[in-house]
Amino acid sequence: MTAPLDPVPRATGALALDTFELTKRFGAFTAMDKVSLKVRPGTVHALLGENGAGKSTLVKCVVGYQKAEEGSVLLDGREHDIASPVIARGLGIGMVYQHFTVVPGMTVAENLLLARGHLPAVIDWKKERAALAAFLETTPFKLDLDATPQELSAGQKQKLEILKQLLLKPRLLILDEPTSVLTPQEADEVLGLLRDRAHAGECSIILITHKFREVTAYADDVSVLRKGRLVAAHRVDQTTPQQLAVEMVGGDDDAKREFAAPQRAERERGEPRLQVKALTVDGDRGQIAVDGLSINVHAGEIVGVAGVSGNGQRELAEALVGQRRRVSGEVRVGTESFTGTRSQNRRLKVRSLPEEPLRNACVGDLSVSDNIGLRTFDIAPAARMGWLRSGTLRERARKLIAEFGVKTRGELAQIRSLSGGNVQRAVLARELSDDADVLIVSNPVFGLDFAAVAEIHQRLMDVRNRGGAVLLISEDLDELLALSDRIAVMSEGKVVHEADARQADRNRLGAFMGGSAH
Repeated sequence: MTAPLDPVPRATGALALDTFELTKRFGAFTAMDKVSLKVRPGTVHALLGENGAGKSTLVKCVVGYQKAEEGSVLLDGREHDIASPVIARGLGIGMVYQHFTVVPGMTVAENLLLARGHLPAVIDWKKERAALAAFLETTPFKLDLDATPQELSAGQKQKLEILKQLLLKPRLLILDEPTSVLTPQEADEVLGLLRDRAHAGECSIILITHKFREVTAYADDVSVLRKGRLVAAHRVDQTTPQQLAVEMVGGDDDAKREFAAPQRAERERGEPRLQVKALTVDGDRGQIAVDGLSINVHAGEIVGVAGVSGNGQRELAEALVGQRRRVSGEVRVGTESFTGTRSQNRRLKVRSLPEEPLRNACVGDLSVSDNIGLRTFDIAPAARMGWLRSGTLRERARKLIAEFGVKTRGELAQIRSLSGGNVQRAVLARELSDDADVLIVSNPVFGLDFAAVAEIHQRLMDVRNRGGAVLLISEDLDELLALSDRIAVMSEGKVVHEADARQADRNRLGAFMGGSAH
């Protein structure tokens, strides 16, 4: 194992963090085993590792969300008993969690003020709104102060989480997958801003990420966890993504398999399978979210939809699959007008994977088996003469759980008890259990580890390779460039640019996404 890095003391506001042999157990399972991490003050420290490697467990012990059974946490060389996030915040530690912590019924302004922790009995809203507006002018992105989280896309919610922490000006800021739903331009702005603040001595940054590009571009140091242990620590300029990949998965062959590009079959595209014509859809607040949008997806191709979050992508996906009313326009699958009914989905083989599947593609309290069977529970062989054959449903679920690698205690476990990646796998098992002719997916690998990303990307490509039509809505331009045959850029509810993915220029796509290209 590479030796941990020595901290470089500086007389700045940034904190030095040392964890000494931190160990955390859940029953007989050791999630974190004697991890000694060193974060130099005024630096960006990347933390790499697959899901289950112990990354989130480590930082949750640092911020007081969990309590380690053994070991200690030192800030600027002094040991602290951080028993709660409130104590951590008092010590100058802030964290942006992977899962959203905003209050759904409160506005953006109210969520930002609530992050302070201490509020007066009577709030001077005129003064506070002016201060918040001035604060937003110093940040890389803007949000409507009157919007509520229910009206925000996943990317906008993530921005709100980051803004909450920036407002508090922490001395040590921990970010758990902060750019998963940001465009590359937004990610560059956010990480560039945080790196500059760290290098100015205002704070230290721990960045949990799955993106090697972010490590090499913005981190000073990097540590790798595998199966709960710290296996490597480097200066970023003294390592390579290839070396880090091997350290993460434990062997050259495993690394090559998990980081390989999806296998794309060479084929001619077929007839238009999904046709969207002049579609207009309202947003949650009555505004036009999708504005006369037209797009076609042919058999045997993946069409990627790029865009800054909040430009109508969520409303487009919901309207296509029947979860949101269409104001005008038409959607056709093959030669048939498509409204997204259950019977049409079954007959035309239209399948979907939404942005947040646990919220709008599953019933959380039902079992994995029941959720996998939602499309087929009322037809043979799962049903006979109007009676549900639960044993047949469970048997089919067990086969799909094994085929799609869903990690669960069993097919009868509640689906909400699964990790995000395994919820994704379970929904994909349901949606791709037969050959999909049309597949509509939104941000399909948000927050997943390398192995899950590689597997899901290949399954999407398999649909395309078999002749299916795939509409891939994603806020990760790297994902779109890797998977798509064509890329359409969506801005203010309209398609403003289309390009062959093989010839697309990343910067030009980004300019159209930001509304600055002509």
